Formats: sequence, structure tokens, C-alpha cells
Amino acid sequence: MPTIGIRELSRDISEVIAEVERTGRPVLVTRDGQPVVVLYAIDYAIDADDLEDFVLSHAPEFVRDRAEAKDALRRGETQSLDAVLRELGDEAP
Repeated sequence: MPTIGIRELSRDISEVIAEVERTGRPVLVTRDGQPVVVLYAIDYAIDADDLEDFVLSHAPEFVRDRAEAKDALRRGETQSLDAVLRELGDEAP
């Protein structure tokens, strides 16, 4: 993945965005040599709901929480939906 410093990006933003759109290859943006964001081309055919799902699925806190939930499930530290609904006083769907 190509990398660009934030200062260079600020000087050449239009060209960098055009290149990402043209090639479909994301660009990693760094500040002081540390990665901070990725510029990623969006398919124009994508609808707003799909875009929101894409952004959410790549958000660091969501990815971390999802991994923690999978670990809890693997360790048997979860409850079934039926048990949760009983606890809440609702019936299972």
C-alpha cells in the first residue's frame, strides 16, 4: 500500500484522491512516521447503509469488541438469547 506523509498529502490532496479513485488502491497517511488514516476509494454503486456498515466494521473499537465477544463465546462466558429474554421477562421470538 502506498504511504504518504500528512504534509505531502496537504500539498497534493487532489492528485492523491484522483489516484486512489483511479486505481482503487488505498493510501496510508502518516504523521511523524506513524500511520494515522487510510484513504480508501468508495464504489459509487454502494448505498448509504452499506457504507455505514463498511465504516463500522473497520472501526478499531468495533473490531476490538467483536474479537472480545468471540473470545468470550469460545470460553463459554455467554448466554443464549432465550436465557437473556427470560431474564428480561420477554418471550423468545
